[in-house]
Amino acid sequence: MAPTLSPMIVAIDGPAASGKSTVARLLGERLGVPLLNTGAMYRAVGLACLDAGLDLEDAAACEARANSLDLDVTSVGVVTVEGQPVAVEREEAGSAASRVAVHPGVRARLVALQQEFGRRYGCVAEGRDTTTVVFPDADVLVFLAASPRIRAERRARQEGAPERAEEYAREIASRDERDASRAVAPLRPAPGALRLSSDEATPEQLVERIAQAVEEACP
Repeated sequence: MAPTLSPMIVAIDGPAASGKSTVARLLGERLGVPLLNTGAMYRAVGLACLDAGLDLEDAAACEARANSLDLDVTSVGVVTVEGQPVAVEREEAGSAASRVAVHPGVRARLVALQQEFGRRYGCVAEGRDTTTVVFPDADVLVFLAASPRIRAERRARQEGAPERAEEYAREIASRDERDASRAVAPLRPAPGALRLSSDEATPEQLVERIAQAVEEACP
């Protein structure tokens, strides 16, 4: 497939460890558009709040911190704070991201940045509200799911700690509940989204299926 001209937007939603990041990265490479990892932006804010010693349940403090950050995303999708790439792979980043993401002011700041990025560059965007809130009018909407067991095993392998699979299963279940029940932008499939499962399909197979949907949407 020839590279697609921006501002094409493909939005991929779904729960933690469902394979969104891998599929989105491969799809972006295939389509020739940048990857926008919205979760990395929430991780950056969560880490900034942690590093500032803030209570992550304090909405006002976290929102003020989010709004004061010199947060940006480069044209190739790298999240930066004060001009420097953020180490969003830090172990505590995922939990911090989920906790600050419930605050409306944090979400408002990041959604605005994400939408501006999409307008400017086009993208394959992945994250837990990309199809319902950030890019509901994207060219293609995808909801990628996986069973809790598969997701926990996948996360354990990624972390090089297979013995922690049960611990990761509990963490994933807690995060799913928090993401699905939050008042602002809860996790749910968008109407009309292409619903796929990564339980049995490989990332390459999923990319092929989404690429077909892109061709149908943008002939």
